[in-house]
Amino acid sequence: MRKIYLSRGCCILDEDIMYLLKLNNQILRSTQVHLDKVLKEYELSSGSYPYLLKLKGNEGISQNKISEEIGCNKAMSARTITKLINLGYLDRNKDETDSRAYKLYLTEKANIIIPKVLQKIHKLVELITIDLNEDEKKITMDSLNKILSNIKNMKIQA
Repeated sequence: MRKIYLSRGCCILDEDIMYLLKLNNQILRSTQVHLDKVLKEYELSSGSYPYLLKLKGNEGISQNKISEEIGCNKAMSARTITKLINLGYLDRNKDETDSRAYKLYLTEKANIIIPKVLQKIHKLVELITIDLNEDEKKITMDSLNKILSNIKNMKIQA
């Protein structure tokens, strides 16, 4: 078994790394599948609802900015935004200061369903954390935030 040494002198085994990645992938995929099922009645998916939530309180941000904040590439965001416009959830207007950019706004239809979507998300979070006490939830969130921060700060090594 090969050991990998981290910067602080501690080490983890290869199989521990693989198990961490496997758990992460299974959690992500399982939540996506669940959200896709419960959001289907609104014709939303695990990939499209974040755009509505990000715009709530941030209306008028550019299409490029929302892509950046959600962490999707511009092409994927453009397809998702077009779908949301066609569903009647978003309006896209040309930016008066930059003719190449578009500003996004929620429609009344979106404002009506957002609380229902949030309710479904909160219910999922309750279900997946039901066996955790408040301290365990906080430790889990803190640990996941540290992992995410480390990933974002990583330099790609060849």
